[in-house]
Amino acid sequence: MIEMRAVVGHRSGDVVLTAETSIVAWAEVSDDVTLDLALPAMTKGSSMALGVALAQPERRVIVWDGDGCLLMNTGTLVTIAGEALENLYHIVLDNGMYAMTGGQPIPNQGNVSFAGLAKARGYARTFEFDDLEEWTTGIGDVLREDGPVLVVMKTAPEITDWRNNRPGPSRPMREAASLAREALQGRKG
Repeated sequence: MIEMRAVVGHRSGDVVLTAETSIVAWAEVSDDVTLDLALPAMTKGSSMALGVALAQPERRVIVWDGDGCLLMNTGTLVTIAGEALENLYHIVLDNGMYAMTGGQPIPNQGNVSFAGLAKARGYARTFEFDDLEEWTTGIGDVLREDGPVLVVMKTAPEITDWRNNRPGPSRPMREAASLAREALQGRKG
């Protein structure tokens, strides 16, 4: 994912958390897996990033979140802003849908401003990008700002069909579903 490669070039000892569809994409571009934390739990990226940022105040903490995930956990914006975490960088990939579950549109699609939500809740800075060139040239400046910072990157929808075992970002969901099936079968036996 080109959006993620642009961040790698500015990474310097940063902890990076990935949620849902960003897990596999980040794993393909990461330059330091020892500081990566994959979270295959929908809606928990920003909450986990809050905890890591509190525990590691000397490090930048970058979280890759999805628009659908954040929409289901907007309360975390208030807590992050309230903690005034200067080391937290919250990147939201906004494709207007729940890509991980089949492409259902997010509620009020096209009318939700994640930057507006974060600003209203007290984030120090917010940014929005819908142009890849602007993103790649601007993300370095964004990562030098004091946080908490919320960055919205508008992306093209990429629907994941994890039920049919298609390759790509769906792998964590397939693995989680497989483990859940095995656990349930073990209880029946």
